[in-house]
Amino acid sequence: MTTLSALLSSRQASGCCSRLWRARHPPSLVHSRSASVAEPSTRKGDEEQLWEAAGNLPFSRAKTGAFFQERAILKNPFQEDALLRSYLRRHLPEEAVFSDLHEFGERVAKEVDKWGRECEVTPPRLVHFDPWGRRVDHIETSHAWKRMKDLSAQEGLVGIGYERLFGEWSRVYQMSKLYIFAPSSGLYTCPLAMTDGAAKVIQSLGVSWPVEEAYRRLTTRQPERFWTSGQWMTERQGGSDVASGTETIAVPQADGSYKLHGFKWFTSATDADMTLTLARVQVKTGATTPGSKGLSLFYAEVSRDEDGTLRGIEVQRLKDKLGTRQMPTAELLLDGLPAHRLSEEGRGVASIANMLTITRIHNSISAAAAMRRVVQLARDYATRRTAFGKLLKDHPLHMQTLARMEVEARGAFLLVMDVCRLLGREESGAATELDTHLLRLLTPVVKLYTGKQAVAVVSEGLESFGGQGYIEDTGLPGILRDAQVLSIWEGTTNVLSLDVLRCVARSAGSVLHAYFTHTKSLLSGASSVSSLAPAVKAVDVALAELEEFVQTAATRPPSYLELAARDLAYSLARIYTGALLIDHACWEGASPADTYAALRWYEQDLCPVVTKQRNGHYESSTSPLDAALVYERAV
Repeated sequence: MTTLSALLSSRQASGCCSRLWRARHPPSLVHSRSASVAEPSTRKGDEEQLWEAAGNLPFSRAKTGAFFQERAILKNPFQEDALLRSYLRRHLPEEAVFSDLHEFGERVAKEVDKWGRECEVTPPRLVHFDPWGRRVDHIETSHAWKRMKDLSAQEGLVGIGYERLFGEWSRVYQMSKLYIFAPSSGLYTCPLAMTDGAAKVIQSLGVSWPVEEAYRRLTTRQPERFWTSGQWMTERQGGSDVASGTETIAVPQADGSYKLHGFKWFTSATDADMTLTLARVQVKTGATTPGSKGLSLFYAEVSRDEDGTLRGIEVQRLKDKLGTRQMPTAELLLDGLPAHRLSEEGRGVASIANMLTITRIHNSISAAAAMRRVVQLARDYATRRTAFGKLLKDHPLHMQTLARMEVEARGAFLLVMDVCRLLGREESGAATELDTHLLRLLTPVVKLYTGKQAVAVVSEGLESFGGQGYIEDTGLPGILRDAQVLSIWEGTTNVLSLDVLRCVARSAGSVLHAYFTHTKSLLSGASSVSSLAPAVKAVDVALAELEEFVQTAATRPPSYLELAARDLAYSLARIYTGALLIDHACWEGASPADTYAALRWYEQDLCPVVTKQRNGHYESSTSPLDAALVYERAV
């Protein structure tokens, strides 16, 4: 018999035996995906079949194995935040405040955070027409979004700032509550920022007709009466450049009111009940005044006719954004929108200054809150996730990374809260001239710096979850997407850096004098604390270098400071934050962690503007070189 014949005979005999065996032994009810097609060498043995029958095979049928990653648990954000609690114990040790924030933190963790997630997965939708073809322009939002509005009124998230039950510390109390709320709010903090800003503007201009009722509604705690406000400034020609970019005109009416005609390119929280907006008053000849001198501030209510049609507004479309998807942002055509002029004619830009102060502080609160939330979740996850044989918290390199994030989050919190403190002092009449100058300087600084910090820290935070940080239904990527807007909304980093220069110029340097004076006073309190000596020395040296830079730059052409503006703003932020960390580490209730955070802060370059100056980055020759580098043509 040939070798081939022997192989064929062997296979036939094997097949026959196999059929006889199957006839005597019916198949088990336990599913086996490949038994019917397996070669003899791959068929399961008796022991494996017994394991299958007993249900002990971990990946059979729909089973996915015995191991599952544990998710990070959001606990009460007030109870979990040692720095927030110690800051309030130091400055606002009121039982009523602590009790309210504790209860609110519980509600955020157990209830509100789920609403925020619902806002994310159920974004707003624009319905242009009703079933019968009538133009309605309804913006449909989730049930959770509507609940956020009621909650905001009940909890006084705007009202606390105007009730002023805690005097100059009322703003710190209000912003502490928003700090707890922001990461779980489904971006409802954005309409609250504009609502707060509108109330501030109305208050500064005088609470009288036609905005008296609106002011009461913006600041009430009664959900059924509460209004939110929009802020319709941006048009197609310009974002921050409202002076040259605003085309909207205001046509005077016989009764003293106006009708607005224009196109608003970005209108955030478009489902608001009212808005403040800029427009140019049109005279009878049809002419308007160009530039900022032609802009006036107007108040308009968002309302509908009896047939459901929006009065003087057409919603063109909702913006498709990288983040902040929970909130409707729309392009609006204003076609005869009834309005009232609030400012003196031509004083619109000056009148919105108070609004910008408030909204930029809100932006900074959201930035600090995003950092705190991602650190809180990463810290909890590190106690649950095991890798390479031990929990993440037991890996020194991982803890080093989280510690660096923690230092940034602490610095941001103290910087933001100090600006809130200054705002509270101004509003309560307790502000000194130094306080007023500091508030003006630090408002753009805190906004631009924390916005950048938030993106970096949140991105690092997502990495601490490994692949899960990249998975949408964990909710983690949304934190990063939403953080990206914080360096853009209410002025980009460069726009705000130039605002810092304008602030210095308009005050003839008084704001910088206030800055240097107060920073030195913060450091003086730590002069006898030996454990903080290295941090004090580092900040003091950086402050002296910054003073020297300012003196040198004052002798150079304006273009020199313009090139240095961004690095100057970063230097102002880092040095001042370092002083705040040192100051907080000095008080009697401080912890060893407070001292360690102050020491870790100075590891970075505290005065980058001097470092770049030494390398010649602001000389006149650098601008053409920068342009040539960016626009180099391929050969």
